[in-house]
Amino acid sequence: METYESVLLVKNEVFVFKIPPRTSNRGYRAADWNLQEPQWTGRMRLVAKGEELIMKLEDKSTGELFAKCPIDKYPGVALESVTDSSRYFVVRIQDDNGRTAYIGVGFGDRSDSFDLNVALQDHFKWLRKEQEGETGNQQQLDLGFKEGETIKINMKITKKDGSEGSRPRRAAGLGPAGGLLPPPPGGSKLPPPPSPQHAPSPSAANASANSEWGEFNSASAPSQKPTTPANQQNWVQF
Repeated sequence: METYESVLLVKNEVFVFKIPPRTSNRGYRAADWNLQEPQWTGRMRLVAKGEELIMKLEDKSTGELFAKCPIDKYPGVALESVTDSSRYFVVRIQDDNGRTAYIGVGFGDRSDSFDLNVALQDHFKWLRKEQEGETGNQQQLDLGFKEGETIKINMKITKKDGSEGSRPRRAAGLGPAGGLLPPPPGGSKLPPPPSPQHAPSPSAANASANSEWGEFNSASAPSQKPTTPANQQNWVQF
């Protein structure tokens, strides 16, 4: 995949100075330079291409490259602020053969140097986030169960009195010991009706009914008087 060049900052006036070699461990001072006579004046462009960041010093009219400074981190050796001013920096330039040299670079306005600081900080902040994102994508979490690994779930159950309790879930259709639950009440089948050849006859049924009610009839039914001829004669006479 082709990586495109992105211009982060452009300043149309920048001054380049020849600086004396460092004689001690203390930082550079712009007061030691000949600030009234810069060695070169031109344009500065801060260009990013992927993770690579380069400061390019170019001719403001033709765009011809005067020097370039690869910046791998900031603050760092490639670009260092001076100790006595916020408008000047010590820049390590590098040619195509890898040879390096140190020059002084300055701006006429403090806002230009402030913009350079912000652009550098934003780039390396973005670069750190990109690297952290790639690392996070490579470290995928394995959330699967290992062989023999189990998980226990406690479920809260609210009772009628408002208290809460917990009990493990039981699979539907299983009894206390893991077997099948018995059928619900009323679900058992009734025995089939008797076949016609074994059914009792109507006479036998009537006899049975009479035998069951016989005692009640003999005990409670009123006695009937037989009809005598005398009675018949009375009815005839009337």
